[in-house]
Amino acid sequence: MRFSRLIADFVRRHWMHYASAAAMLATIAMLSVWVPRKVGAVVDGLVAQRLAGRALLLDLGELLAAGIAIYFLRVGWRLQLFSAAYEFGVEIRTRLYARLSLQGPSFYQRQRTGDLMALATNDADAVEMAAGEAMLAGFDGTLTLAMVLAMMFLAVDWRLTLAALLPFPFMAFAFWRISGRLHHASGQALNRFGNLNDHVQETLAGVRTLRALGLEQRSARQFAALAEQAAAANADAQRWEASYEPAVGISLTMAGTIALAAGGYLVWQDSLTIGALTTFSMYLGQLIWPMFASGWVLALIERARAAWGRLAPVLEEPLSVDDHGTIGTLRPGTIEAEALSLAYPGQAQRALDQVSFSLAPGQTLGLVGPTGAGKSSLLRLLLRQYLPAEGSLRWSGHALESYTLEALRSAISWVPQEPFLFSASIADNISLGRPGASPENIERAARLAAVHDDIMRFPSGYATPVGERGITLSGGQRQRIAIARALLSDSALLLLDDALSAVDTGTEAQILAHLREARAGRTVVIAGHRLSAVADADHIIVLRHGRIAEQGTHAGLLARDGWYAHQWRYQQLEASLDAL
Repeated sequence: MRFSRLIADFVRRHWMHYASAAAMLATIAMLSVWVPRKVGAVVDGLVAQRLAGRALLLDLGELLAAGIAIYFLRVGWRLQLFSAAYEFGVEIRTRLYARLSLQGPSFYQRQRTGDLMALATNDADAVEMAAGEAMLAGFDGTLTLAMVLAMMFLAVDWRLTLAALLPFPFMAFAFWRISGRLHHASGQALNRFGNLNDHVQETLAGVRTLRALGLEQRSARQFAALAEQAAAANADAQRWEASYEPAVGISLTMAGTIALAAGGYLVWQDSLTIGALTTFSMYLGQLIWPMFASGWVLALIERARAAWGRLAPVLEEPLSVDDHGTIGTLRPGTIEAEALSLAYPGQAQRALDQVSFSLAPGQTLGLVGPTGAGKSSLLRLLLRQYLPAEGSLRWSGHALESYTLEALRSAISWVPQEPFLFSASIADNISLGRPGASPENIERAARLAAVHDDIMRFPSGYATPVGERGITLSGGQRQRIAIARALLSDSALLLLDDALSAVDTGTEAQILAHLREARAGRTVVIAGHRLSAVADADHIIVLRHGRIAEQGTHAGLLARDGWYAHQWRYQQLEASLDAL
């Protein structure tokens, strides 16, 4: 959508705010052009000695009343206009957040988190200013300019007006040149701020790694360089924005000089009164605001256009996984995969190639294989984070894409390789999928995940805040809290993606035993490197290079004496040595 259409659509939907603000501004403009004319009449009355006493006080009272009315009307239009502009900012940010929350992993592989955050702050602010400050200054300046010029032409002297307007074409040319440079400089400033924001976000997220490697000074130097680049880009934009002022000042100074010379000559020729020249001078002074307003509007518009040029591609980019499903309720049933293949964008080799299986309700499927074999890729297809390049994936007899994403994902609990915890209490993190869960249910889920005892060692127990990304907890504690969260949600399908890698074998055995008790009727898919995690599964698939190398039960795979059997013996030997 073009920027002009965006603003026009918003104004159309909120026309009452803008119409009332415009009416107030029009009244202000009429009063503003009436004041100089009234002052000129008072001056001529005093010079002619025909204005004194009660009449003079009455005229001064009218001028005072006009000033008070202008003050209150200015307060009124600000309340109307800026309330609409702030709502515009809320709309832009809400649209951006909604779009980002629906995008899949492939989108975030191409985007930088810090830059996306900058879109929601600086860029959204710039667009918001165009709907508020720019609309105000544009309407007020245009109306004031038209009315002042009309009064100068019709009520004072048209010859003097034409003479005073001679420098204005030069000002228009200067504005045209400055606007083009300002648009480019504003875009650069927003991009540099996005780079700076991205560096700060990455630094704070990886602060412990930076400290461990002693890279604080290098990171500080990088930040200083990015901050200097952002400051230089902003300074460049400000310089071009400030260029409007001298263009206006020079033009108005030339206009004032011409008006004074021509007006003095007309007064000397008795073609113009002193009061009329005073009125004209005041009108000329009132042109300062429309001229400065035009520069201010152009600056705001160019900043907003540059910001919208960054926002629009993100808002209009198609979803990486379209939500065109029509089935809003998912009833647990058999999961069937037939010849599934997946290739990630930009990669020639397939992550999955001709993978097929069938998983009945309540059964457990184990996925094992070397690193990069495709285990996590298969889980991503089940989550519909990606679409298969070939083959089909069905659940309860319906293709996965026929379900709405909300229905599908509400039926799945997923524990990723790197669990994410929010800056909240342990209880809030466990009950994320069931906000209304009772403390008893939260504790039960924590006991199943073998993390209850760890939680109770904290002084505040389940009320303990975990810090950003769970920074106060160990890796094993984070994984187990994430498992407790998944178990509490009680969804039809539980996906564990190497979710036990950070716990010791004893804790792993305890969690698996609890899972066997708690998964009654629940379908489970366990992907991992430890074969002990899948030994009890109803069916095990061994993936290598995206293909199925072996499959069967634990006992059957051991009997085949293939990769699974060799890896099992190696891991058992390793565990026995660790126990010594």
